Amino acid sequence: MTSLKALSLFSGAGGMDIGVRKAGFNVLASIEKDPYCCQTLNGAVQREQLDTKIIQADITTIDPLCLGIPPHTLDLLFGGPPCQSFSQIGKQLSLDDERGELLFEMVRFAAVLRPKAVLIEQVKGLLSAKDQTGKKGAVFIELINQLKMLGYNVQWKLINTADYGIPQLRNRLFIVALEDATVFSFPQATHSPMGEVTLFDQKLPYVTVGQVIGGLFSPLPKGSPTLDSHVDVTPDGDRQRIHGVPEGSHLAAQAHLPDSQRKNLTPKDTTKFLRTSFSAPSKTLRCGEIFFHPTEDRYLTPREYMRIHGYPDNYYLQGPIRGRSGRVRNLDQYRQIANSVPPLIAFLLAQSTKDALLCQNSLKYSDTL
Repeated sequence: MTSLKALSLFSGAGGMDIGVRKAGFNVLASIEKDPYCCQTLNGAVQREQLDTKIIQADITTIDPLCLGIPPHTLDLLFGGPPCQSFSQIGKQLSLDDERGELLFEMVRFAAVLRPKAVLIEQVKGLLSAKDQTGKKGAVFIELINQLKMLGYNVQWKLINTADYGIPQLRNRLFIVALEDATVFSFPQATHSPMGEVTLFDQKLPYVTVGQVIGGLFSPLPKGSPTLDSHVDVTPDGDRQRIHGVPEGSHLAAQAHLPDSQRKNLTPKDTTKFLRTSFSAPSKTLRCGEIFFHPTEDRYLTPREYMRIHGYPDNYYLQGPIRGRSGRVRNLDQYRQIANSVPPLIAFLLAQSTKDALLCQNSLKYSDTL
């Protein structure tokens, strides 16, 4: 099962790594720039006694040939390059932002190492991102064309993680590129908002926030020594502002509350001071805000974020935990999760990729008989 070899780029907190390993790939190395994420990755490698090499570096400075992976021996190259320059909630600077250019590092590594498959995660905004001439959608087209020029058959799909059993309404674009003759199919959705039965299959209802965080004990106060990140860091001012906001709603919508509590929020501020709901999936976990507990006047903890994202309870984050208005250099624990790919989604995509690769290998073997 671990004979298939993979390389992880822009590894972050390791959400994709977890899923790819579970699908049966041996992750040879994980490359990540952020020091706190690297601490998280190193902790996982040590706990699970993995042979994955964690490389803390700016990926643009790395020569793929120096990794010791001979060309044409890698089965899967995967990663989720920084998406802020393409995000619909950001400034959408696209390639005018140096982070936008990092997307094409996936192509640079693929051109040198020639893996059998490439898996890329990105925000939906990439589909409409403009190039430096202002042409809408040109960045995505250029990415696809460059992969095709390398001989890959490229497919893509927008995936809502809630459709696959993650209690979070998170839409992300996944791009899968395989050697030209390899046939690939994206995994079929398993869940729907209310659950449904058709002539061909039965879908389960969406998993809710309450189903995944309901069994946790009360969080520890700020500063408590703990490994599992189930710590309450909510400032007193934010406890006061969220008080009176009903489950599943946000502060800006509460016209009955005093102006001194709502302050300068506008009707557009639907993710600021947002309470999650026990009976529904969460909205997309984001770096800019921390969502609140459904009924308690506090933030969700990083451990609760991890459960909503689908991380196992025996996976631990490293680095600081910040408050809403806090400033932490590099990625704090909340942003490590919000930036990452839910492990279950990575597993399903990696499993489908593995099935396609093994099927292609079987066909090649049959042709030699």
